[in-house]
Amino acid sequence: MSFLSGINMSGGYGGGADILHGCDISVDKGEITVIVGPNGAGKSTAMKALLGMLSLRRGTVTLDGKDITRMSPQDRVKEGMAMVPQTNNVFVSMTVQENLEMGAFLRRDDIYVTMEHVFELFPILKDKRSQAAGELSGGQRQQVAVGRALMTDPQVLMLDEPTAGVSPIVMDELFERILEIKQTGIAILMVEQNARQALNIADTGYVLVTGENKFTDTGEALLANPEVRRAFLGG
Repeated sequence: MSFLSGINMSGGYGGGADILHGCDISVDKGEITVIVGPNGAGKSTAMKALLGMLSLRRGTVTLDGKDITRMSPQDRVKEGMAMVPQTNNVFVSMTVQENLEMGAFLRRDDIYVTMEHVFELFPILKDKRSQAAGELSGGQRQQVAVGRALMTDPQVLMLDEPTAGVSPIVMDELFERILEIKQTGIAILMVEQNARQALNIADTGYVLVTGENKFTDTGEALLANPEVRRAFLGG
């Protein structure tokens, strides 16, 4: 069994129609799992289901063998899950360091060891630690958002469109840092529109269509699959 698994997930928001239809998503520690697919496929919804942000009508979610299906998002965070949303993911009026400290609000140990690790991953943040996050570039804000999630000392890091709106150079740099984070043994689950680049660093990839698993394989195999290339990667 994978470290984090969502099995046969079906559900939606509130009393609305189901967005997920028997969807399976899983990720192991020290691996990168990527969810790709067309707009409206349910990619972000699948991630939010794993974090408990929508009610499942069917299916189960387990973390390290423990059933967390009925657990609140806050309790899942306490269990070691951290998510970086696509938008509104920094406190713009706070400094970079204050944003990072906010990420560690549940911790009672020495958070500054982790902060130094974040500064090693993202050296520009150390230089700008006293600057308001709202004054940073889009790519630097994403670094702050990822850094703040790492300050929770997570076992699972969930990234929703981490490269949205950034330049190709910044995207490549972010993916390099994500690979470095993987080396620390954290399980990384990522929803990404830049499918080709994301699958290139993925251990496992899921292609979702209308809330269902259309293809599941290694990132390398999905990149080589003619049907996936034709339908989702532009040939």
